[in-house]
Amino acid sequence: MLRKLFIMFMLAVGVVCSVTVQAKELPDFTELVEKQGSSVVNISTTQIIRNPQGFPNLPESDPFYELFRRFAPQVPREQESQSLGSGFIISADGYIMTNAHVVDSADKITVRLTDKREFHAKVIGADKRTDGALLKIEATDLPKVNMGDPNKLKVGEWVFAIGSPFGFDSSVTAGIVSAKGRSLPQDNFVPFIQTDVAINPGNSGGPLFNMNGEVVGINSQIYTRSGGSMGLSFAIPIDVATQVTDQLRTSGKVTRGRIGVTI
Repeated sequence: MLRKLFIMFMLAVGVVCSVTVQAKELPDFTELVEKQGSSVVNISTTQIIRNPQGFPNLPESDPFYELFRRFAPQVPREQESQSLGSGFIISADGYIMTNAHVVDSADKITVRLTDKREFHAKVIGADKRTDGALLKIEATDLPKVNMGDPNKLKVGEWVFAIGSPFGFDSSVTAGIVSAKGRSLPQDNFVPFIQTDVAINPGNSGGPLFNMNGEVVGINSQIYTRSGGSMGLSFAIPIDVATQVTDQLRTSGKVTRGRIGVTI
C-alpha cells in the first residue's frame, strides 16, 4: 500500500514539474513590447481622385460636356480616398520605413506616434519591386528600432508584430516562423519570411520582431480567402529592405544591375 502511495506521489510531482517547465518555456513579450512599442507608428494616407468614373474627362468646350453635366449623376469632380498602414522609426531624426503600397499615389501622408503627436511625412523614395518605402518627418530624439539578422532566424522560432490593424494602434500579435525564403507570384525579388502571426489590413509596413527585440522583417502581405488573417503572413527580410532604403535615402531611387544580350 505504501509503495502504491509513493508511486502515485512521484507521478503527481512529475506532472506538476512538467507543467511548470512547460509554463517557463512559453515566451513573455511584455518587456519587449514596452521597449519597442514607441518606435512603431501609424500611417494614414489621403489620395485625391480626380474625374471619378461615371463622368468623362471632357473639356468644358466639348459639346457633350453640357450633356453629361445635366444628365449624368452629380458626383464631385474630386474625391478623397483614405487608407491606413504602419511603419517604424529607423533613425532618431525622423526616417521611417514602411511598405511602398501603403503610400502609393498618396497626396497626403500623416504619421502618428504612440504619444499621439502627428506629423506630415514626405516620401523620400519607394520601390514597388520589393514593396519598400522610406518616409521622413521633421522631428528629433525619436525612439528607433534595432535591426536584426533575418538569416539567423530558424523555422519554429517565436516572433511578434506591432502595428495598426483596422486602425487599432499599437496592436501586438505573436506566432512562429513558418518558413523562410518563400517566393510569391510576381514577387521574385524578395525571399519572404512566412509566419503565422495574425496580420490584417493596417498591419502592412509594420515591423516583425524576434525575441531579442530586433526587427527582422517588414510585414507586407497575407494569404486569405476571407479578407482577414488565416495564419499565412509574409514579411520582407529586413536586410533586403535596408539595402533598398539605403539607396532611397542616398539617391531617391533603386538601381539594379542588368545582364543579358540585346539584338
